[in-house]
Amino acid sequence: MSKFKKKKGGDLPAISTASLPDIVFMLLFFFMVATVMRQNTLKIQNTLPTANQLEKLDKKDRIIYIYAGKPSERYQSTFGQEARIQLGDKFADVKDIKLYIESERAKKNEALIPFLTTALKVDSETNMGLVSDIKQELRKVEAYKINYTTRKAVDQAQVFENMN
Repeated sequence: MSKFKKKKGGDLPAISTASLPDIVFMLLFFFMVATVMRQNTLKIQNTLPTANQLEKLDKKDRIIYIYAGKPSERYQSTFGQEARIQLGDKFADVKDIKLYIESERAKKNEALIPFLTTALKVDSETNMGLVSDIKQELRKVEAYKINYTTRKAVDQAQVFENMN
């Protein structure tokens, strides 16, 4: 007779699920902290123009965005089909830009104010007259650092090389 007996069942022990709720809540907490909510809801059509010499802006906290373009289809019945300015989440007139820039500056740290950049996200179909009016208002508020947000142009020769 042998001293040791072999188990005949071969069943694996049950996995403990006691720590599962802790893991789920840690993941939930991580994604809640790490997720950035969208700051502005676009109410305009915004197909950006293309450019071939681009420079990326590094610090997003130093940028004030101004959007311009035709209202999206959802808002065309209310606001018409002419190009409009969107400041934050609201449609605005050119004269509202001064107050908007001043209120955005007030939200920022005072040391960052000289480094603020105004980024114009203008639809490619928008008339330059509206852009010129926006720039005139920015001059009145002494917001001289302006960035035109664009898409990167696709070089046709490069596309042809990639196809071969």
